[in-house]
Amino acid sequence: DHNRAEYEFRVMQKAMKQDQSLPKEEKVKLTCTDRLPAYLTSVVMMGFMISVTFAIVFGVILYRISIKAALHISTYPAARSNIRATVKTTAAIINLIVIIILDEIYAAIARWLTILEVPKTDKSFEERLIFKTFILKFVNAFTPIVYLAFFRGRLVGRPGNYLYVVGSYRMEECAHAGCLMELCIQLCITMLGKQLIQNNLFEIGIPKLKKLLRKRKSEVTSLQEEEVKILKRYEKDHFLGPFAGINPEYMEMIIQFGMVTLFVASFPLAPLFALLNNIIEIRLDAKKFVMELRRPIAAKAKDIGIWYNLLRGLSKVAVIVNAFVIAFTSDFIPRLVYQYAYSPDSTMHGFVNHTLSYFNVSDFQKGTAPLEPMHLHYKVQICRYKDYREPPWSSTPYDLSKEFWAILAVRLAFVIVFQNVVMLMSDFVDWLIPDIPKDISLQIHKEKILMVELFMKEEQGKRLAVQDNHNQETCTSPSSDDQSPSRPRSHSVIHSKASW
Repeated sequence: DHNRAEYEFRVMQKAMKQDQSLPKEEKVKLTCTDRLPAYLTSVVMMGFMISVTFAIVFGVILYRISIKAALHISTYPAARSNIRATVKTTAAIINLIVIIILDEIYAAIARWLTILEVPKTDKSFEERLIFKTFILKFVNAFTPIVYLAFFRGRLVGRPGNYLYVVGSYRMEECAHAGCLMELCIQLCITMLGKQLIQNNLFEIGIPKLKKLLRKRKSEVTSLQEEEVKILKRYEKDHFLGPFAGINPEYMEMIIQFGMVTLFVASFPLAPLFALLNNIIEIRLDAKKFVMELRRPIAAKAKDIGIWYNLLRGLSKVAVIVNAFVIAFTSDFIPRLVYQYAYSPDSTMHGFVNHTLSYFNVSDFQKGTAPLEPMHLHYKVQICRYKDYREPPWSSTPYDLSKEFWAILAVRLAFVIVFQNVVMLMSDFVDWLIPDIPKDISLQIHKEKILMVELFMKEEQGKRLAVQDNHNQETCTSPSSDDQSPSRPRSHSVIHSKASW
């Protein structure tokens, strides 16, 4: 792999700045010290952009909290009829718009940071660019989903000790059935939106728009020059967009693979949507590469490079994420523990009552109690809320109960067992199905044997030829010595004949 021109230019600049006392035999190259400012800039910028993503997610959380509060106090019955669905859908759409915008910004910033690092070869440049772009786009796409799956509803506190943000706004809670429905809506809107808008509409619409603008500009120029002629094929191809490589296509598939595998337990329709999208995108990409872009230059490649490592890493992370989704986001483990440890008849009868804790309304913080305590036409002293905590008459009121720790232990055990079982099954299937079929591996082995035999025959032939030449030289050397004195006589004879 050849060095990049930018790298050679930086090396030349460094060589010109060096002292003349250095030995000329020492080869000048860029060291880690030379690249240290660029590395620090990359780390700081990537940390800043990831922080921006977290800040935007927090802003969407505040949007959900404020809109829900505004709709609750609204006087319009239509606004109060379906508050939760309205807030879920609009927040998911806002997240989608932000993801699409930040994806384009992050791609440009990742390229700029990679150029600052001055990689030595094109391969190194491409790998660093892919890694930075993947990290930023992955965090951008999956941060809202990870928040809904693992953090929402767990940072709210409890009655009498709620967590408030921006003054008097309580952190949002999950529905009574959990956060799986909101997670499913977020995944559905994000996945379909990215595939339909960003991947398909942008891939076809933007090249068509650029092609139209270039064609209009060329028509205006030709009218000004008053030249009317029939364009040739290569002149028409000049109006097509330049080929930018296949890295965006790989990145699109990697993000889609993450959507399908990481949270498939909460959105089982994701593989079906991905299949339908890929069927459509095959034709759209074919049309784009044939009709909208210039013909790319073919290049050989041994494999897909760093993309294989990213896919393999995502598949490992997907097992762990799905284990945590099943164990902590769903009610699978609490139901299992209740049925086999706490239920008197080994059924689910009484499960809801088991998940509710007791709270004395006199323990509300000042200003957080209900405004109308008699709205049920009787005074409420004890209310129930979903959590595993000690009752107010306990010696340790409102502390986490033994049931909570028992369920937590089972959840962690399930994660460990699930991860190891799936990993073992994956490795077994990987061993069972070889990467290269047996007949092809046999043909490759035979080809190697033939190549070795051919090489040995060539070497043996060369040795025999060298040995024959050596034997001929040794045999002809005495006769040549004997005939050497007669050479002048023959020359004189020839000379005499010529003179005659």
